Parts: sequence; structure tokens; C-alpha cells
Amino acid sequence: MRSGGVLATSRWRPSRIRAAAVLAAVGALALAGCGTDVDDITVGPGKGWPAAYHDGRNGATSPVTGAKKIALSWTRPVGGPIAEAVTLGPDGQLFVTTRLPNCAIFSFQMATGRKRFCNALEPSAISAPSLVDGMTNVYVGDDSHVNSFNYLGQPRWRTTVAGTPVSVQFTGDGNLLTITQTGQVDVLSRQTGERAVPTVQLLGEPDFLDNPNLAWPAAGQGLDECATGGPQCPVANISAVDAATGRFFVTLWQPGKPTAALVALHYAGNKIQRDWSAELLSGGSATSPALSADGTTVYVGDNSKRLIAVDTSDGRTKWVKSLEWAPRGGISVSSDGLIIPAGDEGHLLALRDKGDVPEIAWERKDLALRGLPVQTAGSTGYTTAAIGDGLNLITFDTRSGATIDSDILPGAEGTTTGTSIGAKGEVVVATRIGELFVFKPET
Repeated sequence: MRSGGVLATSRWRPSRIRAAAVLAAVGALALAGCGTDVDDITVGPGKGWPAAYHDGRNGATSPVTGAKKIALSWTRPVGGPIAEAVTLGPDGQLFVTTRLPNCAIFSFQMATGRKRFCNALEPSAISAPSLVDGMTNVYVGDDSHVNSFNYLGQPRWRTTVAGTPVSVQFTGDGNLLTITQTGQVDVLSRQTGERAVPTVQLLGEPDFLDNPNLAWPAAGQGLDECATGGPQCPVANISAVDAATGRFFVTLWQPGKPTAALVALHYAGNKIQRDWSAELLSGGSATSPALSADGTTVYVGDNSKRLIAVDTSDGRTKWVKSLEWAPRGGISVSSDGLIIPAGDEGHLLALRDKGDVPEIAWERKDLALRGLPVQTAGSTGYTTAAIGDGLNLITFDTRSGATIDSDILPGAEGTTTGTSIGAKGEVVVATRIGELFVFKPET
């Protein structure tokens, strides 16, 4: 049905061969469920793990005081592979995407592991991170769409975009910022899915005079290279958002360019504009940028095994730190400036930003990373590491790097997609082969 010219929730989908010009027309139609024009749904206090790296700045830190001792609560397979981090609502509801014919997004209850719902989406949903607001509404992309469901899995709205949203974040004014791997940037209402500002194309607007038969690119184009930041995936990472200023930071590899760039954009005054671009990511980047707590520095890694600190005001490089591995995924940056990069070929390492140089705070070469290190209040951190032939969840002291606790992930293999902290101190990890592990603080 239609209401006020906005399509109600459906499975409508445009033909892949339609020209990009059709997208511009269709893009104005947001698929909306019941709701009002008043956005009264709060983002929430940041408890739980609402985004892949916890918050808009991609800090991979939690305000919850982490437990020194934890114990396995439950584990279960989802039946398919997992590529993105598990997100957690403020009440502990878990969300994870996979690739199954009838279930692409799952939700589970924290206390028991019982499935609350699973919904069918298009295949590229596995590559789309989820985002959760304070009312446990979840937002996730798939092939050519952004979707929203409530905590029961009921559809709220579905909006058409070009590509697959590989980045979803909240803006400072409570809207939804989405970026596809093909470089389409949108700001959407969390209530209705309607566009709040005109769409921006980071790769440039198509020229239909020179290319009158230009086709809409396949929604999954280049997604296979996003995990390594390859050139076929122009936007490979989750943007970092400074909620106070409206500025956000995106890694972008323009076709034909020798290096990828870190790009600063600004959302304000009902428009998005580009502030600066710094072509400094040699070999591309598979590391989502992370902001310092004061918003003056953005940290990003590249495939030449470097961690780079950049001035957010002008894109000037502050310092470069060579690592022994190419960083991947996230960078944990605490409020007091402790920086812990991730990367499954690396080890546990913490740095301090001294302004114009980084300083090693501590290093654990005996702990081979197999997931994202995260920090919590109470000087406690968690990460998965390879121990023997399996994986362990390591609890460590963020002041010294010393191991506090080590817990086996029974039967786990390979690597994990991230580490998420619940509102009550639960620790959740997911293996890429498709199994969830939930640990609870010991009483």
C-alpha cells in the first residue's frame, strides 16, 4: 500500500540493470512502516554494544566496568558464517548477520541464548554491520537496501540505496548515517527511513551524457575485497563520527588512484560537504578509522603495516607507527588515550599518543590476536587469542597488559569477528565459521 507517496514495507526491488538515473528517482522513495514525523526514539546511553565498535567514534571501549573473572554462559551455532561483530541492545538482546536462505539476521536473548527472531534478507546482509538504538530497534543493510526492525523482528521500514551499506552509524542529531561500498552516503530518519539530506556519491555523480546506458552496479560488487581493503571495494570500513561537530571520516579508494584516502566530510545545515581528503593509505585500508576522545585526532591503519594519526582539522599526518602486521578491523582507543590496534596476523600491543610520536605502553608478543581487543572501565580489556590449537578469551589489565584470566572457547576455530561488551559486563564473541560464545561475570 501507499501512504503520502511513501512506499509501505515490502520486498519491492528494482532491476539490477536499471540505469543509475533510475536510482536517483527511486532513492527518494523510502520504504516506511507505521510512525510519525516526530523522532522520539532515543539512541540510548551507550550501554551494551550498539555498534560494531561500540560508538560513533569507533572507540571499541565500553563505559561498563569489566569483570576480572568471567565464565562461559552459553554457546550456539547460527548455521552459517559470520563476518561482522555482534551488536547488543541496552537490555542485552543480541543481533548478528549471516548468509542463510531464510535467516540473514538473527536475534538472541542474552540470558539463555534463545532465539528471539530471524529474518530473511538479501545475501549481502552478511557484509553489513548492524546498529541498535535505545529502544532496541535494529538497523542493517543488504543488497541495495537499508532495513529497520523492532526488537521483535517486525519490519519498520526499508529504503533503497546503491550497493550494500558497509557502514551504519548514528549522527549527532539522532539520524542514521549509511555508506555503501560503492560510496553512496545517505542520512536517513530512524523513524521512517526517509532521506534527511540529498544523497552524496563519493566516487562522483555519473555523467549520463557521456554514458547514457550506464547501469546500476551489482549490489555485491567488490564486497569480497572489503575485508582486506582492496581496490575493488572503494569504501571498505565503518566511518567514524564526531557527534559534536557533525564531521565523519571515511576510507576511500578512488578507481585508478595508486593509494586510498582518508576523507573528512561534514553533515550540517541540511547537507553533506567534503572538508578534506588525504591520500595516505598505502595498499588500501581494512581498518575502520577511530577518533580520540577529544575529537582532534583520527587513527587509521593501512596495508603497508602502518598505524597513522591524522589531525582532524586539516588531514595533516601527526605521526606514523610501523607495525609488524597489517592492522585489520578496529582500533580500540580509550578515553585516556590508550590505543590498541587489531589484526589477526598481529599480537597484543598498546600505544600512547605523545602528540608528535607514539610510545609503546606495553607489548605482549606471546598473545597472537584472533579478534578485536576492547577496553572497559576498571582498567580491564578482553581479546581472543590463539592458545595451542584453539582460541581463548583473554582478560587483561589495560595498564600493564598482564593476563588476568583466560577462558577457553570450546571447539572454536579460526578467528572471531569482534568482541562485544554487554550492559551487565557480559562478553560476547562470534567466530567467522558461525558460532556464538557468551561469557558472564562470575559472582
